[in-house]
Amino acid sequence: MAGAAPAVPPDPRRAVPRTDALLADPRLQQALALLGRAAVKAAVQRAQAQVRAGRLAATELMEAVLRDLPAGQREVLNATGVVLHTNLGRAALSEAAVRAVTTAAGATDVELDLVTGRRARRGRGAMEALAAAVPDAAGVHVVNNGAAALVLAATACAAGREVVVSRGEMVEIGDGFRLPDLLVSTGARLREVGTTNRTSLRDYAEALGPQTGMVLKVHPSNFVVSGFTSAVGVAELAGACAERGVPLVADIGSGLLAPDPLLPEEPDAATTLRAGASLVTASGDKLLGGPQAGLLLGDAELVERLRRHPLARALRVDKLTLAALEATLRGPATPTWQALHADAEELRRRSGALAAELTASGVAAQVVACAAVVGGGGAPGVELPSQAVALPAELAQPLRLGTPPVVGRVERGALLLDLRCVPPGRDGDVAAAVLAAAATTSTAATAPGAAAAAGA
Repeated sequence: MAGAAPAVPPDPRRAVPRTDALLADPRLQQALALLGRAAVKAAVQRAQAQVRAGRLAATELMEAVLRDLPAGQREVLNATGVVLHTNLGRAALSEAAVRAVTTAAGATDVELDLVTGRRARRGRGAMEALAAAVPDAAGVHVVNNGAAALVLAATACAAGREVVVSRGEMVEIGDGFRLPDLLVSTGARLREVGTTNRTSLRDYAEALGPQTGMVLKVHPSNFVVSGFTSAVGVAELAGACAERGVPLVADIGSGLLAPDPLLPEEPDAATTLRAGASLVTASGDKLLGGPQAGLLLGDAELVERLRRHPLARALRVDKLTLAALEATLRGPATPTWQALHADAEELRRRSGALAAELTASGVAAQVVACAAVVGGGGAPGVELPSQAVALPAELAQPLRLGTPPVVGRVERGALLLDLRCVPPGRDGDVAAAVLAAAATTSTAATAPGAAAAAGA
């Protein structure tokens, strides 16, 4: 009997679904609405080409399409215990600010007086709200971030002249940006005084002269110097600057507008202005709890001089930022304030409920005491007593890659999920994300007692 003919492998091209059928898949409808048909179709065709070439199974085609689509920024649940996490965008906007941004996305009266039909001052509502929030400031202005506020001040006051600043305040901020480099880029010359750990009023006084454009006082917001140290406060410096007619600029960094008993060592705008600063610069997306912005608060004549400087146009904020800032200033307590002042008992209750739900489903979880921090270059050294749900550390990456991503912190061999910055209504999403991550990790529920607890 003659041998059977060898089987011919199926042509992979026959397994490729039609393009129109793939584009009708429910999983692509949101992408079609956000990205447009052309971008989604291109991703589909790239995946089809891989199947035809035999590099991809037809059953994996849709997953490949979804992976290939531009993701954009993704919502993340911040369970790190860092209130102002720079890598997660710092301050989360309030619902009022989010609604304001949505409204501002269309045509608005950002520079139009609807009564007269004529041009009006840009963002006047936000400026009025900022002036009302800091009555000690005779003038206010906003630029696109805190560094921009300092650049504008240095350019307008000291280009071609000297900026007097303590050596102990020559800080480096995130991603390697250094204050000395920032100031020199404005055309100013640095006149450093004192030493790294000690600076006196005499050091400043001896440096002031005809070439002094401004004196700069910088809050070292991301570190603490202790031991044999001394620094000169704003009130002391203000007198010496006033005698010489030199503006005193205080960069307070974190954007705290008024004193907060929770952060007694953190400088605030109101107190700094009362102490005699000519100008205060600060960030809007830190303790203020608003959008990224640079705040300029102080002497009316000086602020107007900065506002009218040619560089101000290049540093101005857009209408979305102005809308979010005004809503933040006028609206209810921000998510940042709520996270900072979260009730310890409520955190313990939420953490206990989450741990119980996970344990009942076979995931090793327990509530532990921990410390949260302010973050974002604010209140260094301040710890906020908190509670967290401790999980196996190997769940950290699956949780980051889940939907929505949940980001915690690994500490002493365990993954800690601190719910301080997670909206209470999202605890269920955290639980679902952990269970989904555990399903992909074989060792996630193997801690002693997990099974017994689940059956209790």
